[in-house]
Amino acid sequence: MDNELTALGIIFTEFYYWLTVVIMFFIHVGFCMYEVGASRHKNHMHTLMKNTMLIPLVTITFFFFGWWIYFAFPNGPGIIGGLVEAPHAVAWSEVMGAHMGGADDLENGWARINGVFWAAFLLFSWTAASIVSGSVIERIKSSGFWILAVSIGSVWWIIDAAWGWHSEGWMVQLLGYHDAYASGVIHAIAGGFALGVLMVLGPRIGKFAPDGTPRNINPRNPWLVTIGLFLIYTGFWGFYVACNVPMWDIQAGDGVFYSATNIYLAPTTLSAITFNFLMSLSGGLLMGYIISKGDAFWTYSSGLAGVIAASAGNDLYHPIQAMIIAAVGVVFMYKMHYFVERRFKVDDAVGAVAVHGYAGFFGVVVCGFVLWGYPSSPTEGYAAINPLGQILGALIMFGLLGFLPGWITAKILNGFGLLRIPRQIELMGLDTAVAHDLAAEEQAIIDAENDAVGRTT
Repeated sequence: MDNELTALGIIFTEFYYWLTVVIMFFIHVGFCMYEVGASRHKNHMHTLMKNTMLIPLVTITFFFFGWWIYFAFPNGPGIIGGLVEAPHAVAWSEVMGAHMGGADDLENGWARINGVFWAAFLLFSWTAASIVSGSVIERIKSSGFWILAVSIGSVWWIIDAAWGWHSEGWMVQLLGYHDAYASGVIHAIAGGFALGVLMVLGPRIGKFAPDGTPRNINPRNPWLVTIGLFLIYTGFWGFYVACNVPMWDIQAGDGVFYSATNIYLAPTTLSAITFNFLMSLSGGLLMGYIISKGDAFWTYSSGLAGVIAASAGNDLYHPIQAMIIAAVGVVFMYKMHYFVERRFKVDDAVGAVAVHGYAGFFGVVVCGFVLWGYPSSPTEGYAAINPLGQILGALIMFGLLGFLPGWITAKILNGFGLLRIPRQIELMGLDTAVAHDLAAEEQAIIDAENDAVGRTT
C-alpha cells in the first residue's frame, strides 16, 4: 500500500463488498420462503431442503473452479485469445484464504479484497441456481437438482460473466455488449437454463386437463410468497450495489477523478442506481397489477421482473426510461409465460422462466436500442452499445449458455433416472413419504415404552 489514502480505499472497498454480501443473503432467504409458499403442504420440506443444500454444494465448487473460470475465460477462450492466467483465483492460491496482503502481491491490495469479491460473485451463483430451483418444485429429485445447481451456479453463468460481464470480455470488445446489472448475465441465462430443464422434466400431475388446458396450481401460502418476494427486492438492492466498484480512478490512473463504476469500470453513481432501481420496481408493480387484474402472485412477481427488465442499462437510463422499460418488460414476460405454457405444455411452477428469463432477454435487447451509440466500456477500441450486439448477446445468454446446457444436462440426468421422482411419490408428496417413516419410528418407540410399562406392573 503506497500511502494512507490508498490503504483507506482498500479497507473501504473490502468493507463495501462484505456489506453487499450480507444484504444479498436476503435474496436466498426470500427464495426459500417464496418456493415453500408456492409449493403444496405435502412438498414443503423437500422444497426447502432442495434449495438450502445448493448453498454448500455451489459454494465449494465455486471455490475450487468457478472463481477461476471468471478470470480465465474472458477471451472465449479461442474467440479473441486463449486462457488467461489467474493465479489469485485458483483454490491453492495463498490469497484464497486469510491474507493481509504485502507490497509484492497483486497490485492495489487485491489480496485484501479477493475473498469479499469472490463472495459477491458466489451470491450471484446462488441466485442463478435458486431461479432454477423454483421452476422445478414438487417433481424433481434432489440429487438431480443439485447436479443442475452446480452446473448453472459454478460453470455456465460464470462463463457468461467472463464473456459479457468482465471489463475485458470478448462480448464487450466485439459486440459492444452492455449488461450493467445482469438482465442477461444472471437472469436470462438462469431462465433459459430452467426452460431447458422443464422441457425434459415435464409438468406436475394434474397441471394440464385432458384437452391440454392448463390449470392453476395456486400458492398454498400467499403470505410466505409475499414476504419472500419483498426479501428478494431487498437483497436485489444489495445485488445492484455489489455490481459496482466503489472507488476507481476513471482517468487512466492519474488520480485526478475517482468515481464509483459499473462492472465494466465505466463511471456511475449510487444515486443513479437508487433512482432507477426504485422506478423500475414501481413500473413493474403497477403494470403487473394492471395486466393481471390485481392478482397478488403476478403483481409481486412483476415488481421483480420490472427491475430485471431495466437492469441491463440502469447505470445510464433516465429514471422515467427505467420505469417505462420495466412496465413494457412485464407485459412481454407475462404474455410469453402463458403462450409458452399453452403451446409447449411447460409447467413453470413459480413463473421463474418468465420473470427472470423472458424479462432478462427483453432487458438486454431493449438496452441496445435505448443506449445505441453509448460506449460499452471506457477502453478505447471496444465496440459501442448497439442493437445487433445486444440481440446476439441475449441469444447467447438465454439460448447458447442457458437453454442448451439445461436441456442437455437434464436429458443426461433423465437417462440415468436421476431427474424426476416416481409417480407414486409425486402423488403422495415428497414429505409424505418421509413423514410416514417418522410416524412408524415414533409408533415403534411408543409401543416399546408401553411394553416396558407393562413389564414393570
